[in-house]
This record gives sequence, C-alpha cells and structure tokens, in this order.
Amino acid sequence: MSVQHDPVQRADFDQVMVPNYAPAGFIPVRGAGSRVWDQSGRELIDFTGGIAVNALGHCHPALVAALTEQANTLWHISNVFTNEPALRLAHKLVEATFADRAFFCNSGAEANEAAFKLARRVAFDRFGEDKYEIIAATNSFHGRTLFTVSVGGQPKYSDGFGPKIQGISHVPYNDIEALKALVSAKTCAVVLEPIQGEGGVLPADLAYLQAARDLCDEYDALLIFDEVQSGMGRSGSLFAYQHYGVIPDILSSAKSLGGGFPIGAMLTTEALAKHLAVGTHGTTYGGNPLACAVAEAVIDVVNTPQVLAGVKAKQQRFKTTLEHLGEQYGVFSQVRGLGLLIGAVLSDAWKGKAKAILDAAALHGVMVLQAGPDVVRFAPSLVVEDADIDEGLARLERALIELTQA
Repeated sequence: MSVQHDPVQRADFDQVMVPNYAPAGFIPVRGAGSRVWDQSGRELIDFTGGIAVNALGHCHPALVAALTEQANTLWHISNVFTNEPALRLAHKLVEATFADRAFFCNSGAEANEAAFKLARRVAFDRFGEDKYEIIAATNSFHGRTLFTVSVGGQPKYSDGFGPKIQGISHVPYNDIEALKALVSAKTCAVVLEPIQGEGGVLPADLAYLQAARDLCDEYDALLIFDEVQSGMGRSGSLFAYQHYGVIPDILSSAKSLGGGFPIGAMLTTEALAKHLAVGTHGTTYGGNPLACAVAEAVIDVVNTPQVLAGVKAKQQRFKTTLEHLGEQYGVFSQVRGLGLLIGAVLSDAWKGKAKAILDAAALHGVMVLQAGPDVVRFAPSLVVEDADIDEGLARLERALIELTQA
C-alpha cells in the first residue's frame, strides 16, 4: 500500500530549506542500479554515487533485504545496550583490516571527530598536556564539525565561525620535506587522506605515506588515515591503505560503508582504543541496528575478489574513454585517481568550468560531480554495469560536443 504525499517541487527548496546548498533544478525520485528517474520520468545515469556513498548503486537487493528484515526486528536500542548487527559488523571490519576495535557513529565527520579526539587523548595520557598538535594537508577535507573543519586544510570552509581550534598545522600534500620540517615532539597525530577527494581526486605518493608513517613512529605520533571517501572498495582494495601497504594507527570510514544508509566507523588498535574509556566519548545513534545491518550487507558484497577486481577493470574502462574525450575535445589534461574514485583534470582552457560541465552533463542525462572548480569527479557504484559506463560516457561526450561548439 503506497502512502499519498503532498506534491512538492524544486521551488519548495528555496522556500523551506536553509540555503546552504544549491541543488540541481530537477528532483530524483527513484533509483535502480546506476540509473535514476526524476519527477518528470526522465532517466539519468548516475556517476556520482551519492558522492561516493552508493557503493552498490540504488536499491541493491542485498541492502533492501537487510534493511527490511532489520526494520521489522529492532530499530534503536541506544548504547545502554549493545546489539547483534553492530557486533557482527565490528567482527567483519576487524577481521578484514589492521584494527582490533571499532567505534560506530553516523557520518564521516563524526568518525574523524572520534579519531582526532582519540589521538589527543592518547597523547595526553601518555605524554602530558603539551603533546596535542595535529598536522594535516592543505586542500584536505575531513568534515564540517568545528574540529574537523579546522583540521581540513580549506579556509573557505572554516573561516567566519569564530576562534578556530588551536594546535592544527597544514602542509602541502605529497611534500615529504614540508612534513619533516613540521613534525616534532609536540605532534600527536598526522592526518592524511590516502586519496584527497574534495581537494581534487589526488592520490598520495607511496613514498609520502611511508615517510609519514616513519615520522610518526620517530616522534611518538599517531598516523590517521581518513578513508571516508577512499574506503570500502572504492580504490580496488577494501581500504586504500591496503593498496599502498602503509598501515595507520587509526582509520575513519563512512560514505560507502552504509551504501547510502548513514553510518561511520573509527577503527584502531586495542592499545589505543583503551584510552577511550567509559564516558570519554559517545553518540546516541551510533551503531544502531538498522545502519549496522545494512553495512554488514555492504561489506559482505564488496569485500569479495570479484567485486574488488571489477573495480579495477571498470576504472580502466572509464579512464580509457575519458582520456580519449580529453584529447578529442581538449577539455581534460589528465585523468587520475584510484579505482572508481576518478578525477578528470580540466585543461588550461577549461580551468574553473567543472560546474558548467556538470550542468551540461545533467541536461544530457548523466550525473557527474566536481572536486573543486578544476576537476570533474566520478564516484559511481562499484558494481556499475559496463553498458551503463559506456552509455553514460556517450552522454557526457554529447555534453562536451555542445559545450565546445558553443
């Protein structure tokens, strides 16, 4: 039995919503796999993945089944009690990674907040109150809470909200010498994205991550990898740190972890986890049965050889065509990224026009993202069908033809 709803249109957004977003002019209402339909019934191919969230596309049968079963069983019980889905998910994440312990929350920002608080608490407990400095990368993105936006190296997101959290420094990404110059006995953590997502889909150099690991070991600091966007199969490995072979002390995950259902996780070792004793940190909804049941279904599907190998094959399919389009129409100078987190870097003539390409693509029936004004970003379903890749890129080509002939 379907529920009757009052009609709403895109114009309603401008009347009733806080204007901190500028959503597209159409409203998607239904999705299946890598295709969505808007209010008018128009079909679009989705290469955005809900910003690297819908790891298995829209309405994947395994996720629908897990959510439906759990919705008929137990929704919320609070952290006064534990629950079975949370314990099953924690076991699977621990078994698949370096970690011994998991903390569940609701978003990437919350996972990073927990990671940063843990790093400062460990340093406080072990070395005293003077060891609290956090080093992060310029153009990084770690969330929108006051702490995480201060750690993120993009002042446009952190300016104008009063005094910033102290003890945070930023260095250029992939610059080993700059990192060496800043790490000291006061450093409690170095925080890096193995692939900078919002900063332009920029993968780390292996030597850079290795140097960060060595510096943290030398100065008794913790290495935190923000894998909110790069994790859960996105890179072609379950987590990008496994692709590089550099092991962090703390890892944050969210986005694809829930396949579209809100959940975040902080993973760490037993020795570090004990510093978050009872009462030191918490969350009302974190680890709720609904989110954990869905995330368990996601990891069961994604953490398989065929899906992870498929990510690498599909990346090659994207890259080959995007490089061809870049050459033919003079729009892309480079196609970079890992797995199905892909950035098409705009050529000098097209610098600053990522939004124009995004808008034109939508008019031609394909949804893409940007990562700053100079990079078109693709973060599709990890199981996007080859036919959808080909058709979506053909639609993108039609948008590029229109733009270049204008």
